Amino acid sequence: MEEQPKKLFYTIGEVAALFNVNTSLIRFWEREFEVIHPQRNRKGNRLFTQRDLDYFHQIYHLVKEQGHTLQGAKEKLKRQPVESQEARLAVAENLRKIKSLLLELKELC
Repeated sequence: MEEQPKKLFYTIGEVAALFNVNTSLIRFWEREFEVIHPQRNRKGNRLFTQRDLDYFHQIYHLVKEQGHTLQGAKEKLKRQPVESQEARLAVAENLRKIKSLLLELKELC
């Protein structure tokens, strides 16, 4: 997942690119997870907010990184407050960055 400056709205293509997944997966997760509520422009295109992105981060982490089923991810989202999940995601992201830096250092030695 790439870091990108925060915007008011993100297109489905931008969201898919952030997570390196197909737009079809974003549409699927939108249907499966009731916490995601994109707005639509006049053409009917989805426009996702930062809040939607935060949920996508959580869903991605639960499903793709931790290996939860969709049902398991849904239950976990319902049980944990969003702030708690966001804190866990931040820790996980920091650990990934540290791992990447350590691997780079290892290659230099």
